[in-house]
Amino acid sequence: MKHLIIIASLLISGLIHSQTNYEKGMQKAFKLWGSNNPTEASNMFERIAKAESDNWLPSYYAAQINIIGSFGEKDEKKLTAQLKKAQDLINDATAISKNNPEILVLQALLHTAWVAFDGATYGVTLTGKVVELYTKAAQMAPENPRVVYCKAEWDMGSARYFGQDTTPFCKDLKRATELFANFKPETPFHPNWGKERAIQVLESCEK
Repeated sequence: MKHLIIIASLLISGLIHSQTNYEKGMQKAFKLWGSNNPTEASNMFERIAKAESDNWLPSYYAAQINIIGSFGEKDEKKLTAQLKKAQDLINDATAISKNNPEILVLQALLHTAWVAFDGATYGVTLTGKVVELYTKAAQMAPENPRVVYCKAEWDMGSARYFGQDTTPFCKDLKRATELFANFKPETPFHPNWGKERAIQVLESCEK
């Protein structure tokens, strides 16, 4: 019995130590990202992902950094490298957490980065995939503010591209801001982004 207690204590101690290292690492990565060091932050998230092989969050954030950095990129070679890396990281996250609406949104944003780079080339092949991803995410998590907001912004962009009225999607953005107001992430490290951007787009929508 005494040996079992010792073994249990060691296991718990190991878990606490591991969790502490994970938390410290994630906090450091977010700090680097917030200090405008996205490359260092991405590398840090990737290192955490290797150590936390059953946790989808580090790969998710490493992918997100590469996707965000791809919007506005004019160099196709650089864009391709960034988005390929992001896709590999999304694949890693998906292998750990299948049918995750947060990851589906990120995948949709990756496709959107390609469409934003060259709509004539990638719009035809990727638009349907983006719509499918947002539809699936909305079915799985209709109250997730990122799902509602990102889908609305995509719908507005599509309407604008085809010269259509974007007003019908303002109500979706309004709903997204209301969902953001009451949203509580599962842990301090779970996705909690998008509120400021949703408010900003809604304000421009209402003008």
